[in-house]
Amino acid sequence: MTRRYLDMNQHDALYTVARKYPGGLDALARELGMSANVLRNKLAPSIGSHYPSFEEVSLIVECCHKAGVADVLLPLHALLVRHGMAAFVVPQPETARQDDLSQTVCRVMSEVGAVAEAVSGALMDGVITAAEADLIEREFHSALSALGAWRARLRKDSEAGIC
Repeated sequence: MTRRYLDMNQHDALYTVARKYPGGLDALARELGMSANVLRNKLAPSIGSHYPSFEEVSLIVECCHKAGVADVLLPLHALLVRHGMAAFVVPQPETARQDDLSQTVCRVMSEVGAVAEAVSGALMDGVITAAEADLIEREFHSALSALGAWRARLRKDSEAGIC
């Protein structure tokens, strides 16, 4: 039986992200200065006796981010979801898009629509499965990121005297 890893389980998400590191867990272990076997044991969701420290989790996310691993922040989002919190990436002013403000608003509305679509699809049969709940959480985080970008854009524009 194949185990299904959920994006909104912080252990599963960290394991999945780490495995996507270029060269896999062996290369990531070398980058972190530990043996591949130790890293596998710390990341394997099925091994309850070994866990990465907060610093190791941070280093894993940092290494994967520098390597361009997709969805690298999922383990952090999943950890916060577990505790009833949410996070979004705060765009730096110099990287905020220079598009028309109405385009930014449209992106936010599109992301909120994706949340509504995921919820609607999940409720079609009256039961929200773990996989559907996972998708809904991801869509919520995308919408929160879009809202954060909008907020940063407005702040940048107001500081520049544009709006």
